[in-house]
Amino acid sequence: MAVRLIVAVTDTDWYEHLRAIPNLGEANFWAPGGANFRALQPGELFLFKLHAPHNFIVGGGIFTYANTIPVSLAWEAFGEKNGAKSLQEMRERIAKYRRAGREDRSDFQIGCRILTDPFFLPRDQWIEVPQSWSSNIVTFKTYSTDEDEGRILWEAVQSPLAAQSPPVFREERARYGEPYQIQPRLGQGAFRILVTDTYERRCAITREKTLPVLDAAHIIPYGEGGTHDASNGILLRRDIHCLFDRGYVTVTPDLHFEVSKRIKEEFENGRDYYALHGRMMAEPTAPAYRPARSALEWHNEHRFQK
Repeated sequence: MAVRLIVAVTDTDWYEHLRAIPNLGEANFWAPGGANFRALQPGELFLFKLHAPHNFIVGGGIFTYANTIPVSLAWEAFGEKNGAKSLQEMRERIAKYRRAGREDRSDFQIGCRILTDPFFLPRDQWIEVPQSWSSNIVTFKTYSTDEDEGRILWEAVQSPLAAQSPPVFREERARYGEPYQIQPRLGQGAFRILVTDTYERRCAITREKTLPVLDAAHIIPYGEGGTHDASNGILLRRDIHCLFDRGYVTVTPDLHFEVSKRIKEEFENGRDYYALHGRMMAEPTAPAYRPARSALEWHNEHRFQK
């Protein structure tokens, strides 16, 4: 099975900031423009190199997801995992690449390429770029493991991948078998972006689409055994998310929104929420991303205050 991988040119500041973060589970390799990224499938390798004259691959990660998003959402989802110490610093870098004036306060649309299990190679393990790499490449180049250069790159990064804790794949399969796509482990940031896009950036209950007030809610909380999978998430308006987490509202296994009588009993209000009682939740079109029935049953049984 042929597997694609890319080598992308990294911003040095991004690289230096992220490699200093211990136990980094995910990162956003962002691009200052909003062009769509379709070079890889989830589970393929995303490698990065420094700007010339340092023509070495210095790290990589497992590609998970890509889309164009506002910089504000990227910061909310990943924070310093964007490779910057603050939103202001990130905005300044984007503005520099876009040649935007300092007075430009727009919410820049940027390319978001989410990597899980990122790794950074020690200096003595840096990998020379393939001979086909050209100095005029400013974004990335795609390789495939059914070609010599792609296969060499794949084999060169197996030890760093195997060193991940927990390992992202079985080392013996990677060393002695054919290349294959790796199942990415989603982190909190990837979960936020994926659920937001899965619900077409609209609240599943109210259909509100003002992005700053929308949250990716875990059905089963992560701290109680829930996962970061899209099937354990629903995009909700922020106030409804808060009520959902506290058990004042729920979504039934047949996808109806229910509001607890305790809102009225405890707060002598809740008219706007009761108006939504019984409403059918808007679900994603892709079956794999629809909320898991078992997760909804858990929320109804263990969280909802009837």
